[in-house]
Amino acid sequence: MCDRRPAATLRLHALRVPGRGWRRREGAFEDETVMRPSRVLIYSHDTFGLGHLRRSRTIANALAGTGEVEAMIVSGSTVVARFAFARGVSSVRVPGVTKRADGSYAGLDPQASLQETVARRADIVLRTARDFRPNLVIVDKEPTGFHGEMLPTLEHLRARGCRVVLGLRDVLDDPDRLVPEWERKGASEAVRRFYDEIWIYGLARIHRPLAALPVGAEFSDRTTYTGYLHRAAPRPRPDRAEPGVAAEPFILVTPGGGGDGDGLIDWVISAYEADPAIPLPALIAFGPFLASKSRAAFLGRIARLPGRLSAITFDSEIELLMEKASGVVAMGGYNTFCEILSFDKRALLVPRTTPRREQEIRAVAAEGLGLARTVLEADGRDPMRMAAALRALPDQAPPSRARIPDLLGGLDRIAERVRVLNAGAPVLALGDRP
Repeated sequence: MCDRRPAATLRLHALRVPGRGWRRREGAFEDETVMRPSRVLIYSHDTFGLGHLRRSRTIANALAGTGEVEAMIVSGSTVVARFAFARGVSSVRVPGVTKRADGSYAGLDPQASLQETVARRADIVLRTARDFRPNLVIVDKEPTGFHGEMLPTLEHLRARGCRVVLGLRDVLDDPDRLVPEWERKGASEAVRRFYDEIWIYGLARIHRPLAALPVGAEFSDRTTYTGYLHRAAPRPRPDRAEPGVAAEPFILVTPGGGGDGDGLIDWVISAYEADPAIPLPALIAFGPFLASKSRAAFLGRIARLPGRLSAITFDSEIELLMEKASGVVAMGGYNTFCEILSFDKRALLVPRTTPRREQEIRAVAAEGLGLARTVLEADGRDPMRMAAALRALPDQAPPSRARIPDLLGGLDRIAERVRVLNAGAPVLALGDRP
């Protein structure tokens, strides 16, 4: 049975034992009111890149930081273990999948078919939900999960009275691509059937991601534009080491996870090769998913420009480099855009346009509002064009000059909605097992 009293004031017969879960107690604790955190489960399908995991981690860390929430992230990322999580945040990894060049997917385990991989993932997600018994679930971007893997869990959660929220980045894709994709996946029907609210981690004046979908209008009174998710530089690890270029003014070049970053990296290196007058050196963070062959070729070219270009493969604390940089060159993915705004960095956005137009839509809107400058590959990849943009970067206006209200209020608004939903949501009794 579900206890419908607010999560923070349940009378419990259980005691939280750190590291060991809930232990049933009899007698002395029977009539005591015990304060306990609510439990928030975040599903992040993570088939490509770092974006979904980094967004989920930011939200989980912020919620746990309030002292009112225990958070669990279910992720398919192969690098989830390389990230630090706040106290009160834990993670479960499901078997990974990868995206092929033709847009299809395959499991990382060559011995298992994609269908078998999805079945294993779905089973792990469901078992995690049963064991964790969340008060609230946040599903990142995919209403049905990867290949429908969330549907059994959504059925279970709805039967148990758990609140379910769909969390969306500010831009999904061009409407011509988004509408048939949601229809093919049954996403709109899943939203109608299972979801209580939709949170959009951005501002309506930048983009309305669901405007072309009927469900966008149907859920208008249950949709919250939170604002972007503020990022803060973490406390450096004791063993942290940074490249020498970070000790002086430099430009940070980051293609995010790097899996689709070849074009950006090549164009920046070509600009330095063509123009020795670019005033600041650049540090290129390749990303963990850049192909090894590409990385080797880029390192060879960088080695021929000592003092002007340097590179690292991956930094799980890249916020520290972002904070120090004089300017940022990026593709315009959601998380990097949040960091650019949070650290008030002059930025040059070079968005990809395939297989999604997400980055281009965000970058063009950002330039229109004075938040960044955008350079589109469709206008030509002349190295001197990139060089001119790099020379001008240190003199750009920072994002703060745009003075956009509520731009970075996302984490506070999410914490507020979690409190509201938990106050009115049915709550699972601690001893109630499926």
